[in-house]
Amino acid sequence: MKELIDRFLEELNAESEQSPERLQILRALVTRVIELAELDPDTSDLRIASTALRELLASAELFAAWRDRPKLTVFGSARTPPTSPLFEMARELSGEMAARGWMTVSGAGPGIMAASSKGAGKEFTLGINIELPFEHGANEFIDVEQMHVAMKYFFTRKVAMTRASRAFVAFPGGVGTMDELFEILTLVHTGKTDPAPIVLVDEPGGQYWLGWLRFMRESIIANGYLDEVDTHLFAICYSAGDAIEEIERFYSNFVSFTKTEKGARLQLHRVPSPSELARLTHEFPMFSSNGGFRLSDDECLLFDFDGRDFVSLRRLIDDINALA
Repeated sequence: MKELIDRFLEELNAESEQSPERLQILRALVTRVIELAELDPDTSDLRIASTALRELLASAELFAAWRDRPKLTVFGSARTPPTSPLFEMARELSGEMAARGWMTVSGAGPGIMAASSKGAGKEFTLGINIELPFEHGANEFIDVEQMHVAMKYFFTRKVAMTRASRAFVAFPGGVGTMDELFEILTLVHTGKTDPAPIVLVDEPGGQYWLGWLRFMRESIIANGYLDEVDTHLFAICYSAGDAIEEIERFYSNFVSFTKTEKGARLQLHRVPSPSELARLTHEFPMFSSNGGFRLSDDECLLFDFDGRDFVSLRRLIDDINALA
């Protein structure tokens, strides 16, 4: 098998030159496919792998053309009617973000998904639909020819809806919305995706997210499954304007986060002064074990980071954004 894979990669590289890193990844991918084929005599697992890979490829092709556009993913109930204040808030939110150059990533269905697509418009909406027997096709505000893919599996859909986005907004919804929200909270909490604002939107006077937060505090935090400080990862807002302000605040100074071999670096619009660096070193000792905060030659903020405490990282980003 190794000889066949070597020959395949050699021919592929001769036809289209690949970097050593890409060849290594391709070797691993081809090897896993063959191992799965040998392991699965009735082809069911192989069929799942093939479908998942096809769906991930389709989403990658969809997003490739819009790689340089910032993206906002909107979650929410498919049952929200157009007469609901939440529908109008979702429409307003995506419309205002589109005016700022942001694209909306939508589940492409009805309810909140239709509202956000309507607000952003066909040119600023990327639709990631799920194939279900009781839901048929994308909503009317999606360009199904150029800006839409349909998926069989929820897990590939969630990868597509979260991987490229720089902000996440959740409106009230059912188990699907909860699944999507807890997915992104888990990804941010564990550092499996880049730090990003997570905004929970309700209508003025609404109790949905307050009830959810009460459950989190009384049943999850109170039993030691999370800490109260973990609530820094999200914010509850009661208007589209407040949600937009929360997203813009997150990026007011912060540009990007990169894990390095010995720590981490933040690219910022405005770097801290020497006195501010000293204050950060004092206030965030978990990132200051080997000399504290310092600046790189290319004006990025460097600090110690073991790849674990992403809640404190979010608190640090909030602190640095206040400098702007």
